[in-house]
Amino acid sequence: MSSPGHVADALHAALAAVAPGTPLRDGLDRVVRAKMGALVVVGDGPEVLAICSGGFLLDSPYSPQRLSELAKMDGAIILSSDASRIARANVHLVPDPTVPTSETGTRHRTAERVARSLDVPVVSVSEEMGVINVYAGGAKHQLQDISRLLDRANQALQTLERYKARLDDALSALTANELEDVATVRDVAAVMQRGEMVFRIANELETMIVELGVDARLLRLQLDEVYGEIDDEIDLVAADYPGITASGAGAGAGSALDDPAAPRGLRLLARVARVTPTLAAAVVDRFGELARLQRATIDELAAIDGVDHDLAETIKDTLDRLTETSILDQYS
Repeated sequence: MSSPGHVADALHAALAAVAPGTPLRDGLDRVVRAKMGALVVVGDGPEVLAICSGGFLLDSPYSPQRLSELAKMDGAIILSSDASRIARANVHLVPDPTVPTSETGTRHRTAERVARSLDVPVVSVSEEMGVINVYAGGAKHQLQDISRLLDRANQALQTLERYKARLDDALSALTANELEDVATVRDVAAVMQRGEMVFRIANELETMIVELGVDARLLRLQLDEVYGEIDDEIDLVAADYPGITASGAGAGAGSALDDPAAPRGLRLLARVARVTPTLAAAVVDRFGELARLQRATIDELAAIDGVDHDLAETIKDTLDRLTETSILDQYS
């Protein structure tokens, strides 16, 4: 069975190949407008040729016009893996009949079985419905109308912005409580929960952006701006609280939500200039938790390998400044 990561990567690659602005999408749109059906396999490796029967060899450069003309025949069309050449046309595909499929129509059943058994992208165009289905990585995705998809993507972006603001609030609250040594499991769980929601919305929006192709340039810029470095921030929270976040559920790790939580300090050390992840790990290993790190003297910090006196002062000053800023924010 394909892993979720593999499915997402394979589907994104397939959607990018049929996104608006690509020659393959142009050809598929021509097939839809002509009210014809088509079965297109993107890949002409030995494993694909092994299930091909009949048809004829072309090995000619791809063009949207040629694809729409070849779709007038009943058989499948075999393209090269980069969709730059038409390898064969009017081919009868004979995939493994034991491969499970949820489709009912002959063309779509064949498309899903080929994609599942050979791990190659397959595109089917429904003659009656006029819809384009993409099969890749064990998943199926129906291409949507561009204007409708843009509306959905903009709505998803607005939702992402709202959840990102909630995540920022949770991170600020966690930082303040960490610096005052009053953080609880509830604070950590709130950050991880909202971080997961942001990740899921961003992942869904990423799929829409890939499907939109050239029509999603502005959406791509907005997603990158909103999402920013959230992944790294959430990873640092998880690294700060390995005992709480290991189960992915906070209280599921055997802790009550109001139990105290002691951060290791990696997330705040990441804000210190010149402190690399390796050096931050060494500092954390030396002191164990943030509260002890805050009480450490400059000489104690400078005693760590890789930390000189200047860097020790920078670490101390940064932590003190973060504490002052956190206190001021509470009363502003």
